[in-house]
Amino acid sequence: MFGSENGSFSEQLEGFAEYAKAKADEVFKSVVIQIGASVINLSPVDTGRFLANWQFTIGAPANTSLDETDQDSSKTLARFVSEVRPLTYGQTAYIVNNLVYGIPLEHGHSRQAPAGMVKITLARFQEIVNKALEEHSQ
Repeated sequence: MFGSENGSFSEQLEGFAEYAKAKADEVFKSVVIQIGASVINLSPVDTGRFLANWQFTIGAPANTSLDETDQDSSKTLARFVSEVRPLTYGQTAYIVNNLVYGIPLEHGHSRQAPAGMVKITLARFQEIVNKALEEHSQ
């Protein structure tokens, strides 16, 4: 791919490095978005507050809860995807829900999500990574 380009070998290596970093960023963002979408879409909805409290941050986990609701996940997913945009490979991404009843919900205290949200997503982690790699392999 880069061997046929004009220029010095170091320029070709530099071009490949930039290409590889861009691809790594794409795959990493895709994995994070798919994980976030999974826990959001698996979340039980009563008032919509729990679903709306899934928060994405870079570098440190969020430590507050939000005073928002979302009955169908559209607002939460849109916010989540928007917040993931500046993420780059190598940064630490956090997806948290700080509502006090989150742990009981994760452990089956909801008929809507008896198997939790995080456990199911974690069980699908390799599948999520493989899908992201396949989508960005071109």
